[in-house]
Amino acid sequence: MFDVSFSELMVIAIVALIVIGPEKLPKVARTLGAIAGRMQKYVAQVKDEVNREVRFEELQQLQQEIQSAASSAETQFQEKTEAFAQDLLNVDLKPGGETGIKNKTEASPTTNTKASSDRA
Repeated sequence: MFDVSFSELMVIAIVALIVIGPEKLPKVARTLGAIAGRMQKYVAQVKDEVNREVRFEELQQLQQEIQSAASSAETQFQEKTEAFAQDLLNVDLKPGGETGIKNKTEASPTTNTKASSDRA
């Protein structure tokens, strides 16, 4: 974060020794160290919180994508199932195991009275 060389640290230490004095310097150094440690903890907590929020948003987006894909798959499945059921309704089973597709005129009950009486 800060680019401080060893010589700059020595200058700061000598100035602190002159300004604060040798009796109070250890206590001030401990206090500054404790404050720096608390600040590092706070910065680490903020970083963790930001990372957690980012991951949460990514998971929400992924959940929405999965729900969308599942909904789309369900819709397609229902459409295919309905089409298959409609095709099954149009299949005409004839005696002897033959099958055929009914055309619209044969499937109507008004024009297919003979075929329905043959089946009964």
